[in-house]
Amino acid sequence: MDKIRKESPNTAMAAPIVQSVGLKDGDFVKSLARGLLVIQSFDDEYQVQTLSEVAKRTGLSRATARRLLLTLNDLGYATLEGRSFALSPGVLRLGYAYLSSLGVPEIAQPYLEALSEEVHESCSMTVLDGSDIVYVARASTKHLFSLTLSIGSRLPAFSTSMGRVLLADLDRAGVDAVLEASDLVARTDRSVTNVEHIYAELAIAKAQGWYLIDEELELGIRAVAASVCDLSGRVVAAINVSTTTARLSREDLIESVVPKLLDTANRLSAALQAR
Repeated sequence: MDKIRKESPNTAMAAPIVQSVGLKDGDFVKSLARGLLVIQSFDDEYQVQTLSEVAKRTGLSRATARRLLLTLNDLGYATLEGRSFALSPGVLRLGYAYLSSLGVPEIAQPYLEALSEEVHESCSMTVLDGSDIVYVARASTKHLFSLTLSIGSRLPAFSTSMGRVLLADLDRAGVDAVLEASDLVARTDRSVTNVEHIYAELAIAKAQGWYLIDEELELGIRAVAASVCDLSGRVVAAINVSTTTARLSREDLIESVVPKLLDTANRLSAALQAR
């Protein structure tokens, strides 16, 4: 039987700290376990918490909870406003580490290459890291784009098709944090930089399950993106097809490319969930 370690008799809402009996006491790092417990105490119902609430939900003392929260804040994993704490988009880096460890880019590559060959356009996969999207897989065509992208390239999430698909899966507090950390500067005269307008576009992306962006990042470039989900249904990545306004109209992109994109996203999600 596992040993449950808690610091106080307070009713704990988060998962308790559990140490396997196979691990020696000297090898079990309590501070790490407690830090993870604090992160887990935040959820849809408790997106913002005071120090007292975190201590109560984790069963930790106020002093311990305070040190952990301030450390998470200093490291960029939490935010502090007044007396209230919330997770920051920095925690998504932990998810990116998980995706990388599973070899997600390697799994995605053949799907992107097949889609690119079918639609004759460049296809990419990104994950959210802070206020940016990061390219983790890509299948390029020989068509020339003025914007050069490769694995590791970063673009602002708020103004990209994949970024809006990824942001659409976050709760309001998560989106607020991303937008506050973003430089909402117009890249073209079609760029959407008004916060309420961005929220309206995210609602469209969430309702559709895909999103088309048209010359917001760069004139002459349009792209359509769809989400990739894990076993729980959480969006963990996004894939897209990018083209030029000279090659495909909005109507053609929606009618001929979106169905193929969604099919690829569904099959890729199934492949990831089967691991």
